[in-house]
Amino acid sequence: MTSESKVSRGYLTVVPKSIRKAAVVQEGDILSWAIEADKIVVVPRRRSTITGVTGIIAHGGDAVRDKRRVQRGEL
Repeated sequence: MTSESKVSRGYLTVVPKSIRKAAVVQEGDILSWAIEADKIVVVPRRRSTITGVTGIIAHGGDAVRDKRRVQRGEL
């Protein structure tokens, strides 16, 4: 799936509707931007859920490492 959007004054852009729906991007979500080879890659960062947070607490271990894993959507 491809789509286009224009970069406006202030370097703002809109996430096209077809992309928002396919990637389940909602208002308030955080988008992570990266350069990979010659491409710009934009990935939505998933929100933490109470289940995920309580799972970390119940699991024990390294809190900093686990927080980073949650932020990357691994937990």
